[in-house]
Amino acid sequence: MNDKIINELASNLNISIKSINNTLKLLSEGNTIPFIARYRKEVTGNLDEVQIREIEEKYNYEINLQKRKDEVKRLIDEKGLLTDELTSLIDKATKLVEIEDIYRPFKEKKKTKATEAIKNGLEPLAKIIMSFNIKGSIEDIAKKYLNNEVKTIDDSITGAEYIIAEWISDNASFRSKIRYLTYHNGLLVSQKKKTSIDELKTYEMYYDFKEEVKYIKMYRVLAINRGENEGVLKVGISLDENIILDYLESKVIKNKNNEELVNIVKIAIKDSYKRLIAPSIEREIRSELQEKAEDVAINNFSDNLEKLLMQPPIKEKVILGFDPAYRTGCKLAVLDKTGKPLKISVIYPHEPKCEYEKSKEIVLKLIDEYKIDVIAIGNGTASRESESFIADVIKSSDRNVEYIIVNEAGASVYSASDLAIKEFPNLHVEERSAISIGRRLSDPLSELVKIDPESIGVGLYQHDVNDKKLKNSLNFTVEKIVNQIGVNLNTASSSILKYISGLTKSTIDKIINYRDTYGLFKNRNELLKKKILNEKTYEQAIGFLRITNGDNILDITSIHPESYDHTLKLLAYLNIPINLIGTNEIQEKLDKVNKEDIIKNISIDKYTLDDIIDALEKPLRDPRDMLPKPVLKKEILHLEDLKVGMKLQGTVRNVVDFGAFVDIGIKNDGLIHISKMSNKFIKHPSEILQVGDIIDVYVDDINLDKQKVSLSLKEVN
Repeated sequence: MNDKIINELASNLNISIKSINNTLKLLSEGNTIPFIARYRKEVTGNLDEVQIREIEEKYNYEINLQKRKDEVKRLIDEKGLLTDELTSLIDKATKLVEIEDIYRPFKEKKKTKATEAIKNGLEPLAKIIMSFNIKGSIEDIAKKYLNNEVKTIDDSITGAEYIIAEWISDNASFRSKIRYLTYHNGLLVSQKKKTSIDELKTYEMYYDFKEEVKYIKMYRVLAINRGENEGVLKVGISLDENIILDYLESKVIKNKNNEELVNIVKIAIKDSYKRLIAPSIEREIRSELQEKAEDVAINNFSDNLEKLLMQPPIKEKVILGFDPAYRTGCKLAVLDKTGKPLKISVIYPHEPKCEYEKSKEIVLKLIDEYKIDVIAIGNGTASRESESFIADVIKSSDRNVEYIIVNEAGASVYSASDLAIKEFPNLHVEERSAISIGRRLSDPLSELVKIDPESIGVGLYQHDVNDKKLKNSLNFTVEKIVNQIGVNLNTASSSILKYISGLTKSTIDKIINYRDTYGLFKNRNELLKKKILNEKTYEQAIGFLRITNGDNILDITSIHPESYDHTLKLLAYLNIPINLIGTNEIQEKLDKVNKEDIIKNISIDKYTLDDIIDALEKPLRDPRDMLPKPVLKKEILHLEDLKVGMKLQGTVRNVVDFGAFVDIGIKNDGLIHISKMSNKFIKHPSEILQVGDIIDVYVDDINLDKQKVSLSLKEVN
C-alpha cells in the first residue's frame, strides 16, 4: 500500500491512518463492505459502509493517478527532456487534467498549423520574435525564411504566429490559470436554436438563459445538457475575453519596446486563446460540471432509494393489490398476511365499459370473503379515478377498510420480467403487477429488490447521468439496506439473496436447490456442512442470513457464528439462560451490566459486545419498525376542496434539488419548493425531508388550470 496516498486520505477524510490501513487490508483480503462494516468494527474503528466505500474509491483513484504520473514521467524521460522541475510539477499534481496539461507539449502532435510551420522551417523565426530583441525590421528577418512553401513575408510571420500560439496553448501554467478565470468569471449560456422544435416547451426557461458557472445549480446543468443533446438548445460558456488576453499578454510579452513584435505576439495570443485554448477549456469545464451534476443526481437518487427501501412493511394485514387501467380493466390481487396471492380478478369501473356498480359489488364481495384490511392502489394510469371508486366502495363496506396510493414505478418492468414469469407462470402481466403493487405495501424491500433500481423512479434526470456510475451507486445502496436488515434464509427469494454479502448466482442457486430438495435449513452451519458455501463465502454472508424456528436460537440473531463462543461466555458470566433471548427479562438484566468488567473477563472488544447485547435484547430487530407507518385513508380529496392555508398530512414521494413532491391525496403530488421548507438557509431539501416521511404541510398556492398545488412546511396565513 502507498503510505503517501494513505496519509493524504487520512487528512482529507478525517479518518485515522490506522483505520484506513486496516480497511484497505480487509478489502484486499476479499472481505465485502457490509461484512467489514458490521463485523470488523474493532479493526476499522467503527467505520460505516459509506466511509469504507469512500476509502476504497478514493484510494483506487489515487493509485490510478499515480500510475499516470509514472507513465508521463517515463514518456518524457524517453525523449531525454525530463527535468527535476517537471518531475516536481507532475508529483504535485492532484488531478488528471493537471498531469495532461504538463504532458501536452511533449505529446506527438497530429498535423496542425504549427507543425506545418515548423516543417517549413519557421521555428527559428518564432524564437526570434519571442526574444523581443532584434536589430532592424522583422520583415527583413522574415525574408530569410522564404522558400518553396513559404512564398511571402506575411506567410512567414503568420507561420511563426501559429507556432507561438501553440507554445502558449501548451503552457500548463497558462491553461491552469485560464481554466480558473473561466470558471470564476464565465457564464453558462443557452439559447433556443432557430430551427429547433420543442412542442411541449420542456426547455422554455432555457431559451434565453445565463448563469454564472461557479454558482449554477447542478440540476440545471443536466437539463441544459439534455436540451442540447435533443437539438433544442445551443449551449456555451460566455466570457469577457479581455480578462484572458490581458493575463496572457502580461505573462508572454516580456518587452514592450518593439511595438512591431508586440503586435505580432498579441495576434498569436488572441489566436491561441480563441482557436486552441478557449474551446478546450470550455469542453473541460462543461465536462467537469456534467460530472459534478451527475454525482449530485446519483447521490440524490441513492438517498431517495434508501429511504424508499426503508419504508416499514404493513404487517399482519390482508391486502388487495389494485392495478388501475381504463380499457383493459383494473386488475385485483388479494394477498394474505404473508403476501401470498389468494385471488386474482378484474373489474371495469371506468371508460369505456363503465361497469361501475358491477365492479363495486365484486370488490365488496372480496372485502367480505377475504376480510381485506387495506387496499393498495397503483399510482399509474386511472389511479385517481380508481381512488374515487375505492373511496365509494369503502363507504358501502361493513368492514373497517382503508386504502393507500402506492408508487408503482417499475412494477410493469418486473411484471414482464423472466423472474415474474417464473414466479407466476399462469398469470398475465397486469395480474402480476397487481400482486407487486400489493406486496409493495406488505413488504416493500422484498418486492422492490426484484426491480432494477433505475426503474424505481425516485430520482431526477437519471437518464442523463453515467449509467455505470448510477448502477454502482444504486446497487451499493440496495446492498447496504438488505444487509442491515438481514433476510430469512428459509424464505428469501433469489432477488434479495443476490444483495447479501459474498453470495453469487451459483451459491444462491445451491441454497434454493437445497431448500427445494431437502426442505428448510435447521441451522446456519448446514451451509458449511453440506458444502453449499465455502469457508470464505460463509464468513462474509452468514451473519446476514437468519433462521427462525431452527435448532440454534442464536441463528435468529445478527450475531456472527464466529462470536457464538463469546455470546455463550457472556450469558454464562451473567447467569442468563439462553432461552431468555428476546424477552423483557434479558433486556432488564443486560441494561444493568458493567461492560468494562465483561470486556476484561471474556476478552471481547466493545463494538462486538455492544452488537451482541443489542442482538440478545432484540433478536428480530428491524430498523424499519422504528419509522412512521404509511398514511392510510378512507376518503378522497379533490383539488377543488383545497384552500390556501389549509393544513394536510402527506407522504414525501420524491426529493430533488429544488424541492420535494408530496402525496396529499389529490391527482398530482404537491411541490414544496426549497424556499418554503425553512426560515433558515438550507443547501438541499434532503436536509429537511426524506422519501417516505409522513409530514404536515400547508397549502401555499392552487392552480386549477394546471391542476397543481404548491405546499409549504411553514404555516401559511
